[in-house]
Amino acid sequence: MALITETALRAMLRSGIPNPYLVRADDKFTPAAIDFLKGRGIKVEAFQSSDTFSPKCESPIELSIPVGVSNRHVHLSQEDVENLFGVGYQLTPLRPLSQPGQFAAKETVTLLGPKGNIKGVRILGPARGSSQVEISKTDGYTLGIHPPIRVSGSLEGTPGVTLIGPSGFVSLPNGVIVAKCHVHMSDAEARTSGVEDGDNLILQMRGERSLIFPDVTVRVSPRYALDFHIDLDEANAANLSTGDQVHLVGKNGNWFSTTGRW
Repeated sequence: MALITETALRAMLRSGIPNPYLVRADDKFTPAAIDFLKGRGIKVEAFQSSDTFSPKCESPIELSIPVGVSNRHVHLSQEDVENLFGVGYQLTPLRPLSQPGQFAAKETVTLLGPKGNIKGVRILGPARGSSQVEISKTDGYTLGIHPPIRVSGSLEGTPGVTLIGPSGFVSLPNGVIVAKCHVHMSDAEARTSGVEDGDNLILQMRGERSLIFPDVTVRVSPRYALDFHIDLDEANAANLSTGDQVHLVGKNGNWFSTTGRW
């Protein structure tokens, strides 16, 4: 049984609350949560065992996915690395990240926006084809910019920002996003779970805030390690930390049968 509160529902507003909002027969709502849903015209429906989900595998298995909380960070092109740190400069690995071959670099930059700046923003390596800055909505208020929620690499129509390094600065005309929450998954994990690259997963978490993430993009590659990436705002709202677990309960708006849920 889960207790669904108004606070938990408000935390879902960024990614969208599904309508109808599906619950198990034994789930309970606080009075404030009921009023919250009614005020937005969202219907509540009980999840029935006959509601099945049919992935390509014969029957879905429960999949627990580790959480990786991403603080603000920068991906740089090699050209911009050299503009900020000097000709021929190479990023210095500080520690490996969850995805193979990726690392947090020792180098940091300052972000300068119309209303403020944020110092000590970590660069992630290796260098990419184009520069990209990933911040939270809260960071956007500090800088005075309002980036959209996008998947990585989708930069058209995004705002820019100035990057300041020890040897120079770079004024990006665009490239600042709030990263859409997403899951990295290997080919084998995708086959077992019945999902494909680009599917939108439904994830659910246990704990004091029993939240549902209804629209989580999945990226599938033999190079990927299983991980659920959310930003700091989302992690704080859901009371999640790196290393916590969420559970795959459906995809593309369809839920697993009750036997496929925890």
